Order: sequence, then structure tokens, then C-alpha cells
Amino acid sequence: MRKLILVTLLLCLSFLADSHIGSPGVTFEGKAGAYGLLVLITPPDVIPGTAVINIYTKGIGVESIWAKPIYWYAGSKGTPSADEMKPVPNEPGHYQGLVWLMDSGTSSIHLEVKGTSGIGQILVPVMAISTTQKVMPTSLGWMLFGLCVLLVVLMITIISASVSDGLVRPDEQINAWVNRKRWIGAVISTVLLLLILWGGKTWWDSWADNYKRFIYKPLRAASSVIQKQGRNFLELKIDTTRHADLNFTRKLSAIVPDHGKLMHLFLVRAESMDVFAHLHPQRQDSATFISPLPQLPNGTYLLFGDITRLSGFSETIPDTLQIENKIPVVSASADSALLNRDDTYFITNPINKNLNDPLLASNIVVCGKPGIKTPLADGSTAIWEKGQNESYFAGKLYELSFSILDENGKPADLQPYLGMMGHAVVMKTDGSVYIHLHPVGSYSMASQATIQQRIDKETGPVNWSKLTKATIFMDSVNQLVASLDALSEDDRNKKLMGNMPDTADPDHPDHATVTFPYSFPTAGSYRIWIQMKRNGKILNSAFDVEVE
Repeated sequence: MRKLILVTLLLCLSFLADSHIGSPGVTFEGKAGAYGLLVLITPPDVIPGTAVINIYTKGIGVESIWAKPIYWYAGSKGTPSADEMKPVPNEPGHYQGLVWLMDSGTSSIHLEVKGTSGIGQILVPVMAISTTQKVMPTSLGWMLFGLCVLLVVLMITIISASVSDGLVRPDEQINAWVNRKRWIGAVISTVLLLLILWGGKTWWDSWADNYKRFIYKPLRAASSVIQKQGRNFLELKIDTTRHADLNFTRKLSAIVPDHGKLMHLFLVRAESMDVFAHLHPQRQDSATFISPLPQLPNGTYLLFGDITRLSGFSETIPDTLQIENKIPVVSASADSALLNRDDTYFITNPINKNLNDPLLASNIVVCGKPGIKTPLADGSTAIWEKGQNESYFAGKLYELSFSILDENGKPADLQPYLGMMGHAVVMKTDGSVYIHLHPVGSYSMASQATIQQRIDKETGPVNWSKLTKATIFMDSVNQLVASLDALSEDDRNKKLMGNMPDTADPDHPDHATVTFPYSFPTAGSYRIWIQMKRNGKILNSAFDVEVE
């Protein structure tokens, strides 16, 4: 019965999550009632702090937009009043504002749009976590220290005078006893003030240490290539070290499927960025995942493992992997038969250098650029629908639209891939930015569903430890994933897509175009890998772009 309850709960969860490194903004594209919105939320890196909200409306009839935070533990009854987002001058349809996030944990920004079509509401989940500690400027520190010394000296002077000179009548002479009382008062006040300062410093240090303990620390893992069943496998062992009082942040037994998989593993060859793989390891135990390894070219690879916790909080586990194959590299089509039906990899041209390996050169998919058609392996072409001379700027929210044309140059009919019309991975060429995107944005729909249920029922978070044991929960999740893998492609997509919003571009009803909302966090060179599906095959393409 408990297994049945768990499986039912898991099926109710959405299978979409956000994962990133170096890209803190949360993007959303969808509707609040009748109003189409494109939203970028930049959460603070220190809690308490202010989240910067940029909202772009689609269509007309919007009169005002209001935003407020809603915390999972508090629900709608414990939320502050909403703040109005102000229109940005000379930018029609663009609204902007600030919202304070006062507590750490699972939260969301509740947006309410008022206009001619009534009131529309939407929740955009935001993980309120501290990721850094602010450093006081040296000049400000010395200035405050000087003021402190001045105040201490003044306080000692006032106290010593009040117990000595202050008690002498105007016509009386100051004697030795009065002077002695002055020095006694000065010594006692100095000791008391030093004790007060020491107590204040101790209190401050304890708060600072407590804050450091709760600064978000990403999970770490050790990856390696092992021999099994006569071929190479990738094994990923997650570090299960627990931090004091933070056990709940490292419970790997309570992870849930993200569009049908417990882990999405991406490998990119370092420096050249010419090899890209998207794998889905199976869980061996709570901290060990294993996957068949395609015959990737030798080299050092950047590895990113995306997982989602039961609370809806998703994170990326980074590592590096050294691959040294002793067998010759074969084509992707020949190797794909050995992989899971959802696993894929491909080779493209390296960044900033020529490809000298003739074997690899014969198998590559040439990397494209905005506005230029790029041929794909199945005879179709991919195009980034953006003018060649148009620029991209860091911090600005864009709709990145990619289209697939068939062999005749007509819009292709795309199929869902793992319950989504498209997947995208964005990386900065120096490795400082990584994010896994979907057409609805970078937010976690699992978190959205959890918080919405909290608001609708006004009930507190579920006590999962009382519901079941970790081993039973893991077993139920594994059975769920296995049952999804056993379904046909159509049946599985129906389950995975569930109540997800329609992500098809209304201007392209043939489903040939997929759009990803994203804001490049910093200037520099980026490579974007796009994955779509056509005729039952995964199509891989890559695009380069310079961000100013």
C-alpha cells in the first residue's frame, strides 16, 4: 500500500527541473490567465536579499502586474503583500521591480496580472539560497573601526567624569580622591566596554559561522570508466559527506524522475568542446550511477549530472572524466545500437581551431551560427532564427528559436523527446556557464506543483520520514522509472507531458520550431547544443554565438 501511495505521488509530480552552473536567472515562458508572459527572475546570492524581476508581456490589455514571494513552509496566508511592478520607460510591455526574499528554502514568486481580460495568476519557483558571503570594503572597515575607537574613548571619558569631576561642586577643589575615582571609573568602564565588544564579536562570529554552514555547497562526485560485460561503462559515485545540521540537503535516496530519468548526464570534451553526449545512467544504489559509455574520442571531458530532489529542488553535480579508449572510434550511427534509446552523442567542429582527424571529420555535424542553415545527419537542416548581424547582450532575456526543415526545405514535423519538444544545453566556452534548458524555461515545474498544492490546501510540507523508509521509497522510484522505460514512445510521452503547457510555437503549428527562453549571464563566447526528435530519431545540432 505504501509503495502504491508513493508511485501515485510521483506520477503527480512534474518531470521538469532546472539545473545550472554560473547562470542564476530563472526564466519562464507561459500564460497567466489570458496573458502571455516572458519572465526573468534574478534571485539574490545572499538571503535576506532582493530578487530582480523583469516581465515582458505578449499582446495587449495588461493594466498592472503585482508580485510577491510565497514560501513553501508558510503558504499563501503567511505571505507579505504584493508589490507593483513598474512599467519600464520607453519599453512598451516591459515591467520591472524588486521583491524581498527573507528566508532560505523552496519559494516562488507569485505574479498577478490585471487587465481587460480579467485577472491572471502564475507561480514561478525560485530557490532562495545563499551562495556567497559579502565582503566589507577595506575602506569602510577602517572607517567603522575608527568610529568605534572614538565612541569607546568618549564613553570612557563620560563615565570617568560622571563618577569624579561631575560630583564636585563648582566652588570645590579637585583633590587626590576625586582623581583616583576618575581613574577607577576609567578602568572599570574600559573593562566593561571591552567585555561588551568581545560579547558582540562572539555573537557576530557565531552568526557568521552559522551562515557559512548554510551557504549552498554543490554535491561532488568521482567519475571513472570501468569494464563491464565486455565494454566500457561510466560509473559516477556521488560524495555522500554530510554537513553538520544539514543532513536534509544530502539525502540522495529522495530523488525523483526528471522527465522520466533519475539523472541526465552531459559530457563535453574540454577545451575543444567538439564532442557532446547526453546519457541517462541507472541507479545502482543511493550514491552510485552507471551508464554504457559510447566510444567517445579520447580526452578530458567536463561532466554535468542533473538530479531533482523530492522537494523540487534540482542541482547539477560537476566532475571531470578522462577517457582513453584503446579501440578505434566508430561512427555515431554504428555505436548508437549499443546505447539506451534515449542516449545520444555527436561530434562537431572544435572551437577556435581546425579539425585535423580525418575519421572524426567524416562524422561531424558542422556547428552553425544565428541565421545560417546547418545540415544535419538525416538530410534535414537546422536554423537559429536570428538575423546574422543582430547582436546578443548579457543580462537581456531572449527567446532562442530553432527550426528544423526537412529534405525539401519545408518545416519538419517534430516529435517529443522525453516528454519535451526540445532540449538545449548552453555552455560558455571557458566552462564557467552551464545550463540545461527546456521550452517552458529553466524553472522547476515540480516545485511549482508542490507550492501550488500548498496554497490550494493550506497544508504544511509532507513528513516523508513518517510516510515510508528510504529503501522503500527508492524501490518505488526505481519501479516507476523502469515502468516508464518499458512503455512505447507515444505512451511514455503522454505520461511525461501530462498537464504541461503547450510548448509549440503558435506561429509554427507544424511543430517545426522550438523556442527556449534564456538570458546569457555574462559576455563571451557560447556554444548551444540543441536536441529534437524527428522520424523516431534524435537530431543533434550545435550553434556558436558571441555575447556582448
